[in-house]
Amino acid sequence: MTTIVDDEAWLEARLTLLEKEKAVSRIQDELAAARRALPCRRVREDYVFEGDNGPVTLSDLFAGRSQLIVQHFMFGPEADAGCPICSFWADGYNPMIAHINQRDASLAVVSRGNIDTIRAYRERMGWDFTWVSSLNNSFNFDFQVSVSDEDAAANETTYNYRQKPVFGREMHGTSVFRKQHNELLHTYSTYGRGLDALNAAYGYIDLLPMGRNEDELPFGMAWVKRHDEY
Repeated sequence: MTTIVDDEAWLEARLTLLEKEKAVSRIQDELAAARRALPCRRVREDYVFEGDNGPVTLSDLFAGRSQLIVQHFMFGPEADAGCPICSFWADGYNPMIAHINQRDASLAVVSRGNIDTIRAYRERMGWDFTWVSSLNNSFNFDFQVSVSDEDAAANETTYNYRQKPVFGREMHGTSVFRKQHNELLHTYSTYGRGLDALNAAYGYIDLLPMGRNEDELPFGMAWVKRHDEY
């Protein structure tokens, strides 16, 4: 139930919360600095993906820039449409790409789906960002967002840097790369709840008095549909 108070009491409560918000902002700044200071590791293979016009390498996805953000989108080889939850995130990509480009970075989406199926789904959703298929390489397995047959049989896989039971053959995540002196470097990856901060809609929903309002659902994001299915 919403508590209703007079203006003075509301302002006092709001200022108390503001101090907490500022403290979290300072912690987030410290966390971002620590993330930037992480060591990196070499990428041993310039993976070859299938793009709209044929083969595309990981190096190509940088598009002449020195940094690359890869969105791991759940879209397996047998799927005829992309994951609704990944699509919830993807709805925000196109408008921000121009701004990301201005910071010497590119953004690309990678899935194991067939490139023709990916292309048809992207057109259905009204997106035009770079989206390539990793169906014929080991990229998704190397970055721990697809489950191998062996792991599926054992019901154990590595996700978010920990061993976990298999809950699906495709998972979501974000990986960041840098190109330096013609070397490809992997600087960061995050998975699961680590992607929350990258969803602009959730940022606004979290400001609402009812928040995400997901507690009574079968699982937290059960309400999410593709934007043309609401």
